[in-house]
This record gives sequence, structure tokens and C-alpha cells, in this order.
Amino acid sequence: MVEELVAAGVTLVSAGAVYVMAAARVVKQYERGVVFRLGKLRSEVRGPGFTMIVPGVDKLRKVNMQIVTMPVPGQEGITRDNVTVRVDAVVYFKVTSPAEAVVRVEDYRFAVAQMAQTSLRSIIGKSELDDLLSNREKLNQGLELMIDSPAVEWGVTIDRVEIKDVSLPETMKRSMARQAEADRERRARVINADAELQASKKLAEAAKEMSEQPAALQLRLLQTVVAVAAEKNSTLVLPFPVELLRFLEKAQQGVAAAPPAVSSPVPAPVPAPVSSPASSPAVASPAAAPPAVEQPVQEQLPPPVPRLDPASQESDSRQD
Repeated sequence: MVEELVAAGVTLVSAGAVYVMAAARVVKQYERGVVFRLGKLRSEVRGPGFTMIVPGVDKLRKVNMQIVTMPVPGQEGITRDNVTVRVDAVVYFKVTSPAEAVVRVEDYRFAVAQMAQTSLRSIIGKSELDDLLSNREKLNQGLELMIDSPAVEWGVTIDRVEIKDVSLPETMKRSMARQAEADRERRARVINADAELQASKKLAEAAKEMSEQPAALQLRLLQTVVAVAAEKNSTLVLPFPVELLRFLEKAQQGVAAAPPAVSSPVPAPVPAPVSSPASSPAVASPAAAPPAVEQPVQEQLPPPVPRLDPASQESDSRQD
């Protein structure tokens, strides 16, 4: 009798252990458990930790609640301004209602991926090329709304959508490069012209100030000479000041206006005769008389001798 009781107890314990092992389930922290009893959804969603189900009757399905990062394959499309582009994107989403994600859609991951590709093609056709390249934030928001609208019914929430890359044809890249280069050159010319205008205004003001003070021009000339001579690798040509040239011109005109003075020869002095003691009274020497003022004698130049051409002399000799 005792042996039968022990055998029955061991059997019950073994059956209990097998039942517990078959009914025990562990749900992780980032998961939620959805229970189907005889194919019918139970309203209670099992939280993280240890839980029990009825073996053979209940079926537990775990749903991941983490944010899923799903890359969207590159989609080719034609923009509104007729440019063929290829756009890549990435979608961040998570499950907010595990029961609806399991019941309403067969595979919510595949459904979100297909919806993201379709929405990406649609957003490409509605946008222009400039918007795809420079206004991506607005396009990301529009793409997120397009994907999130049907995904809410599936118990999925789109957290974020980002356009990663926009691939352009080589011809379009060259055209855009030429356009950017032309725009840069235009802005450079405008800046250069503005700088020249400002410099011309300042130079006009400087010239006005220098015209009032002539010495300022000389000081500016000396400053330029000092700046050029500091390099020691060029030949410096120093021009004459205009005032100095004017002074020399006036001096030359004054010399030409004065009459030329003709110098007359000065007569040599005549020696006075020596008188003896026995001679007659002193006779006035010619030196005592006042010197005669001689009139300036104009120099008579000989008449010019005609210069004969050697060719004419030779012809005359031949005639003789």
C-alpha cells in the first residue's frame, strides 16, 4: 500500500513538473505577450516576467516593442520638374498596440516596408528637385504623415522618417555645377564692382583734399616710394615733380627775356713818363686825364661762305 502511494505521489509530482514546464513562459522587458485561447484573442496582454498559460489550449505570441530601424530601398522616380532621381530613406517605427499588430495585419514589418516604398515614390513625384536637395525637413514630415496614416490602424506608430541620399544623373550634376559656377562668378563680379565703386569714392575724396594742400601730393609720393622700395626686387623710377618742372620752365623764360650784354675790350693802361729833377715844371701825365669812354664796338662778322655740294663741284669740274 505504501509503495502504491509513493508511486502515485511520484507520478503526480512528475505530471505537475511536466505541466509547469509546458505552461511556463518568460516575457522579456522589451516584449509583450498576446494570448490566443482556442484561437480567440484574450483581452489581457501579458507583461514582462514569468507567466503561465494552459498547455494545448493557449498559445502565446511575443511582440517586440522596441523601435525598429528599417532601411527603405532606393526608389527611382521623376520629379515634378521632370528630373529622374533615385532616393534612399530610412524609417523608424515601433509597436504601440501588440494585439492590433498581431490581429489586423499578417506581418506588420513587411506592411510598413511596402507602405514606405510607395509613399517615397509618391513624395518624389510631388516634389521638385530643389526641394529634394535643400528642403528635406518638409519632405520628411510629409513622408512621415503618409506612412503613419495607415500604420495607426495596425497598432504601429511611425517615429521618424529620413531621406538619406538623392542620386542624380551625371548630366544633371554637370549642369548644376555649371550653374553654381556661373552664380559664384556673378557674385564675385558684383562684389568686385562694389569694391571699385567704394574705392573710387574714397580716391575722389582724397584727390579733393590733396588739391587743397599741394604738399600732401608730395608726401603721398614719398610714401609710395617707401612702400615700393621695401621689396628690393624691382627697379624704382622716380619721376620729377610737376612743380619743379614748372619752376625750371619759368626760370628759362626769364633768362631768354633779358638783353644780352656785349663786353668791350678794356684798353691797357699807359705808363707815365719819369721826370728828372732838372726838367721843367711837372707836366700833367696822360694818366691823370679822365679815361675816355669807348663806345661798344659791334663785332663785324665776315659774310657767310656759301657751302657747295660735292656733287655740284664734281659736275663743275667735269664741265671745265
